[in-house]
Amino acid sequence: MAPRRIGILTGGGDVPGLNSVIKSVVYNATEIGCEVIGIRRGWEGLTHMKRPEDLLSGTGRYDSEYIRPLDRVNTRTIDRTGGTMLHTSRTNPSKMRRDRLPAHIDPARFASMETSDGVYDLTPLVLENIEFLGLDHLVTIGGDDTLSYSSVLDRAGVAVIAIPKTMDNDVPGTEYCIGFSTAITRAKEAINRQRTTLGSHERIGVFRIFGRDAGFSALYTAYVTSARCVIPEYRFDLDRLLDCWSKTSARTRRATRS
Repeated sequence: MAPRRIGILTGGGDVPGLNSVIKSVVYNATEIGCEVIGIRRGWEGLTHMKRPEDLLSGTGRYDSEYIRPLDRVNTRTIDRTGGTMLHTSRTNPSKMRRDRLPAHIDPARFASMETSDGVYDLTPLVLENIEFLGLDHLVTIGGDDTLSYSSVLDRAGVAVIAIPKTMDNDVPGTEYCIGFSTAITRAKEAINRQRTTLGSHERIGVFRIFGRDAGFSALYTAYVTSARCVIPEYRFDLDRLLDCWSKTSARTRRATRS
């Protein structure tokens, strides 16, 4: 019997830990006799990859621009750096704009895939490419947009294993996302570097912590730095917030004098 074949891709923003996940998938898969195919540039790899009839003669079975076989040798050291060795993009095959369509495919082919003016759903093409690659399972590592398309393929019958990745920690149905811990650590370090300057000038620092739809990153950063937090889910009273800060500053000045 032919060995089972696993495809893996990363989509959306890059975070530390992606290469570690890729390596873990490769090492564990090869231990049980599976092959692993790396798909470069996220979902773009499954929409823009070329098949043998689209490639120049002598270039091999797979499009090297988008498809890369993975093994224990070429992934052995990838966990020593951040980012993703498979590269990434913010491609969503179900919402592909006309100017982003694969140039090597006859435009007439996409007529039946147009869902609205200038927007196309390339899911039929993705399913064809998955079948061509002979993938038994597809591992997708990404945030809300990447994983929302994973659910489209799941409904189409593809065996998908989704791994949540986002610094915002806001993927529904999971408690922890790859990249969240690093985001909190880096925010904490940045705030702590400012403490001496703020203290020297007797000032208050206001730090804006990025978060897509939720305030988890701001809330957890405030927790680990003993700061006060205003999160986007709740309206706040600015006068009350300023009064709280002024009282804290007054207590700090009294403690310093004593």
